Amino acid sequence: MRALVLREHGDVLLAQELPTPVPGPGEVLVRVEACGVGLTVLNYMGGRSRVHAEKLPRVPGHEFVGTVVACGRGQEAAMAGQRVMAYFYLSCGACDFCRLAHEPLCRYLRGQVGVATDGGFAEYAVLPAFNALPVPQGVDPVLATAIPDAVATPVHVCRRARVGPQDAVLVVGAAGGVGIHMVQVARVFGARVVGVDRGAEKLAALRSMGLEAVDAAEAGWAAQAREAAGGEVTVAVDLVGSRTTLEACLDVLAPRGRLVVLTTFRDVTFSASPARLVAAEVEILGSRYASRWEVQEAARLVQQGRVQPVVSEVRPLESVGELASKLRQGTLLGRAAVVP
Repeated sequence: MRALVLREHGDVLLAQELPTPVPGPGEVLVRVEACGVGLTVLNYMGGRSRVHAEKLPRVPGHEFVGTVVACGRGQEAAMAGQRVMAYFYLSCGACDFCRLAHEPLCRYLRGQVGVATDGGFAEYAVLPAFNALPVPQGVDPVLATAIPDAVATPVHVCRRARVGPQDAVLVVGAAGGVGIHMVQVARVFGARVVGVDRGAEKLAALRSMGLEAVDAAEAGWAAQAREAAGGEVTVAVDLVGSRTTLEACLDVLAPRGRLVVLTTFRDVTFSASPARLVAAEVEILGSRYASRWEVQEAARLVQQGRVQPVVSEVRPLESVGELASKLRQGTLLGRAAVVP
């Protein structure tokens, strides 16, 4: 099978012919139809995650969708022919966190698909059957690549931050792969939303969705965002994750507001005044991926048309490098995907 292989950390993926993998007990073999490309996979490729060199070589790609073509021993053959998407956290399914549907906090987490095991930058990939979640009928497989991460992560954020009709939500990085779905999901939860990003195309896209859009390139963007929110930002979701954006989000929060942090850049820290946290009862919340249930809820929102996946570029498998350049430059609207 054709595959892109990461042999050392960096931006170079080598196109290779590899043996088609064979599913083991409890696993399924998936013929990949499409795989999403986002900053998470680029950070892994570049060695900016907590993955060590002994994990290489590896076929990256965790956001893949495809059809089950074979089942390993002990797995129901009825799964054959089903279109599935990868739940990419390799959780145990049995610990207290897994039983409470907090799988990303699994006590025995084995890593992630595309990091600890080979992923979807290939014609075929093996998944534990537990991690092969059904794609709703009628949902295009390319668009479905956005569901298990770019749509599911915002579902978890909204539940984590208790977003509701009473809230004004500020999304920083609102036209990126997760951001453009974050604004939609927050609206599904009933909130008013203000989006912050930069670049004429991205700002125009946000405004075409009926959003108040603020240009991050302008001085005083945070104050403009607060004004656009009616003077009260009750939830701030920072998808950029720099010291500047995190502290700006914290500064504009209303009393009892919630700042949601999703990025895990190792060299980023920010300051928060304990006096402000106490006096205004402001909360800082970490949000880590999504549960299997939340991925399935994200799929339902897409199937119902309440969230529209934005996959603005679809390229052949070998074009990951071109898409990576656009992602790093911040010029890509929404998500991208490759097809084998």
